[in-house]
Amino acid sequence: MKMRFRLLGAVLLVALLLAALYYSKSGVSLHEERPIFGSNDKTTVRLWYTDSAMTDYLTGRVVEYNKKSKTTRVELELVSGLEYLEAINKASAEGDNFPDVFIMTHDGLEKAYLAGLAGEIRNPEILDDKALGFSDAAKNAVTYKGKYIAYPYYFETSSLLYNRTYLEDEVRARAQAEIDAEEGEAAQAAADAGEIEGADINSDEAGEVVYDEAEAEGETAAIEISQEQLEAKVQEMLPKTIEDILLFADNYNAPDTVESVFQWDVTDIFYNYFFVGNYLNLGGKSGDDISQIDVYNENTINCMSFYQQLNQFFAIDESAVNYDKVLQDFIDGKTVFTVATSDAVAKIEAAKSEGKCSFDYGVTTMPALNENYGTRTMSVTNCLAVNGYSEHPDKANDFAAFLCSENTDTCYTMSGKLIAHEGVPYNNDSLDSFLSVYGNSVPMPKLMATSNFWVKLEIAFADIWDGANVNDTLKTLSENVKLQINGSEVEEERLPDATVVITEGQEE
Repeated sequence: MKMRFRLLGAVLLVALLLAALYYSKSGVSLHEERPIFGSNDKTTVRLWYTDSAMTDYLTGRVVEYNKKSKTTRVELELVSGLEYLEAINKASAEGDNFPDVFIMTHDGLEKAYLAGLAGEIRNPEILDDKALGFSDAAKNAVTYKGKYIAYPYYFETSSLLYNRTYLEDEVRARAQAEIDAEEGEAAQAAADAGEIEGADINSDEAGEVVYDEAEAEGETAAIEISQEQLEAKVQEMLPKTIEDILLFADNYNAPDTVESVFQWDVTDIFYNYFFVGNYLNLGGKSGDDISQIDVYNENTINCMSFYQQLNQFFAIDESAVNYDKVLQDFIDGKTVFTVATSDAVAKIEAAKSEGKCSFDYGVTTMPALNENYGTRTMSVTNCLAVNGYSEHPDKANDFAAFLCSENTDTCYTMSGKLIAHEGVPYNNDSLDSFLSVYGNSVPMPKLMATSNFWVKLEIAFADIWDGANVNDTLKTLSENVKLQINGSEVEEERLPDATVVITEGQEE
């Protein structure tokens, strides 16, 4: 019996020695953690992001990808947005669990590219996939020096939000007024011709027909309009220009709840930019060409003069307005039109479900200023950049392409973010409108040399709203920007003053 135990021990010892020899030859540590069942030779790819609203959605997508991929396992990490690129650069240089892919706003791509943290993507064909439908705005956002250096992921932009219930009520009221006017004219004509018999009609001193209120009450039945007619009239009533809003305000019999026909956050450049977006050029279509700087021109002067004139029609107090208040006023039915970002849709729907909003609403294309001057909104695209320090660029690119090719509305329902391509079925006209506006938007420039331009432009808007000379303000802004870029003072040739005048209350 003892002999058998000794023989068994000897066999085990030999087996252990052989195993040790095998591991020493293979270069694998004896202390390395190994899977108990099967093998796990998947490559780890790390994704960093900063918006906690994306956590649940990204977690689901990572799980889906990990199940699908036979070679890659993705790890997800939520990190601080403070000095984000600096943190990525430090972790990459130190080789300390740095990200292979990271989500960032596109306006920082030049900085990321020059730091070696973003490079040309390896699956550029996905951006030209017609089934996905990436707009020019999405492509321009991730273009630098003619190359795609990131994948467009989700976006934010602004557009015109309107109270649909108020517009429908106004359609009915105007239709009823037209019928009443026609009937009144017909009755007057009949009275003048002596054709009305047996009616209790009096005449005022001017000879016009006057009906007794008690007899007239209830004589005209409330007008009935089909849903198709109502929809057509609402679409016809939607403003094509800002001047149309002024004309609407002149003729609108507003309910007591309405405090302002049109209100927006005049303190935030994101909601003001559309006034000059069609004519201000900062870096070309991709926002990466420092030779293309055109801030001071006749069009921007006229557009900003138009903006300034609006102050006399919509006396918005800068010290008392902000985006949250503007949106809440809209939800409460205090305004008919406002400028909002896509987050407004979820907030309104939440208020409706809680019984705190009883109005229907809609989103439409941002109106032109007038028949001569158009508008374009600004957009910011969050994109997926592949770290230039990644040891697994092919796998990182594959995962980034997987994320940006989402074909359901899951991202919106879980995070409130709108995917940056057209191939997502939202089944919501308001969300589709934001996507359409995004496609024609101006991506925020990515030039590092003009990074503080937006603060200066916001100040210029505030000064002009308060009455500063438009020409002088834009001329100074342009000179300051060019000084910052060129390092030397530039004297702009003074252009003619604005000629645009708001034709408020004048129908065509």
